[in-house]
Amino acid sequence: MKTNLVSVVIGTQWGDEGKGKIVDLLSETVDFVVRFHGGNNAGHTVITGGKKYPFHLIPSGILHPKVIGVIANGVVLDLAVLVSEIKMLEDSGIKLKGKLFISDRCHLIMPYHRALDLAYENVRGKDKLGTTGRGIGPCLSDKVSYNGIRIYELINWTLFIEKFTFQTNLKNKILEALGVEALNIDQELQQFSKLREIILPFVTDTFLVLQKALTQKRAILFEGAHGIMLDIDFSPYPFSTGSNVITGAVNTGAGIPIQAVSKVIGVVKAYTSRVGEGPLPTQLAGELADQIREKGKEYGTTTGRPRRVGWLDLEATKFACSVSGVTDIVITKIDILSDLKEIKVCVGYKLGGKSIPYSSCGYTELAKLTPVYKTFLGWKEEIAGVTEFKKLPKNCQAYLKFIENFLGIPIKLISTGPAREEYIQVGPKL
Repeated sequence: MKTNLVSVVIGTQWGDEGKGKIVDLLSETVDFVVRFHGGNNAGHTVITGGKKYPFHLIPSGILHPKVIGVIANGVVLDLAVLVSEIKMLEDSGIKLKGKLFISDRCHLIMPYHRALDLAYENVRGKDKLGTTGRGIGPCLSDKVSYNGIRIYELINWTLFIEKFTFQTNLKNKILEALGVEALNIDQELQQFSKLREIILPFVTDTFLVLQKALTQKRAILFEGAHGIMLDIDFSPYPFSTGSNVITGAVNTGAGIPIQAVSKVIGVVKAYTSRVGEGPLPTQLAGELADQIREKGKEYGTTTGRPRRVGWLDLEATKFACSVSGVTDIVITKIDILSDLKEIKVCVGYKLGGKSIPYSSCGYTELAKLTPVYKTFLGWKEEIAGVTEFKKLPKNCQAYLKFIENFLGIPIKLISTGPAREEYIQVGPKL
């Protein structure tokens, strides 16, 4: 087995780093693209041929003719969202038979999961977590408490009806106690019956599919759904997502041995953004924040909510690169910083006058600490679409070289715009 054929694309911040474009770009030279964690709380956008494709579940590399997309066992599935994406692709002329495979081990997001997600947030009031309301957390809670329902059960319709009826009756009691209307079991089963017929032709044992690909020395690219700062273990919990985001989740979420992974490509946005609640040490406010948000179109692909924005936090990013073994860096959205007089980057934290690393911080420390900044002169030139590093403004080059040196990891790609072709290749191709 050649270990140089398995790569992972992973977000190094709080998500929204532009992973979708990078996965699409790198997919030109791979055979399989695999989603291995998360659910439709992720939103990856690919722009090609003047058309925008928003993905929440199907791997972003699926648009390439030879690429096979795999939704592996670590992904939790909202079938209605999945079917809408299948329809979007088929309406665009992309035939998915033999091109998309879905694990029968995937857990299903149920209507009661979405209802509970929103009900819990309402009960929290001012202490809300800022979830996407997609039912991810409640679904994963059921998974680890042995109350989950998978595609495996959906295949056996009689078994699915039995389990769904039991769980919905149970969850209805909780919903009613929280002042939420109970779900109609018969209506929901009718909907599942329709969705079932559409997705079952794509269901298979994806473990065997991927093991065969390894044996045949096929190139596999794993697509991280979220940023590492949202990892269930390494985030400022509970302001996190419900799954592990780090490289190790490739093993648990898809069955690929971790020693098979040779490249971990960390995507770093040139500034920071975040959807939802929780501390963001470098957060900006006022006109500057509005300017970056509007120019960068910082609104959630999944929720449409405006994202909070801030300067690049290299203290957090360096931790993310360390915990996931990042070997190569991709910089995105550097074009958004054009026309700023000066640009700051966080190089450390101070708490009570003493230095403190990200790894020692929980959400209370992150909310109180003081970022240590290094300031760079900005640049006036618009760089959207620039395709050579030497043609970037000198101040932009200096900013990028500092990031590379601070992280100690080579920058291999620089995205200079949203379209597939708008990037700079630095050195050999990834």
